[in-house]
Amino acid sequence: MKQKTHKALSKRVKITKTGKAMKRYCGQNHFNTRDPGKITRKKRRDTEMSQAHHKAFETLLPYSK
Repeated sequence: MKQKTHKALSKRVKITKTGKAMKRYCGQNHFNTRDPGKITRKKRRDTEMSQAHHKAFETLLPYSK
């Protein structure tokens, strides 16, 4: 039987070619003017998720490779 992709996770996470899981930096929706410039620049790029979740990603995103 074919496995199903977990759609909620697939919308939030992008798996790179090397196998890293990239996610959007949190807190970007509103109240951004009060953040310092360093944080504002940090929010512009995606962040890598920790390898502790790697086993769960293989289960929930079976065809992401």
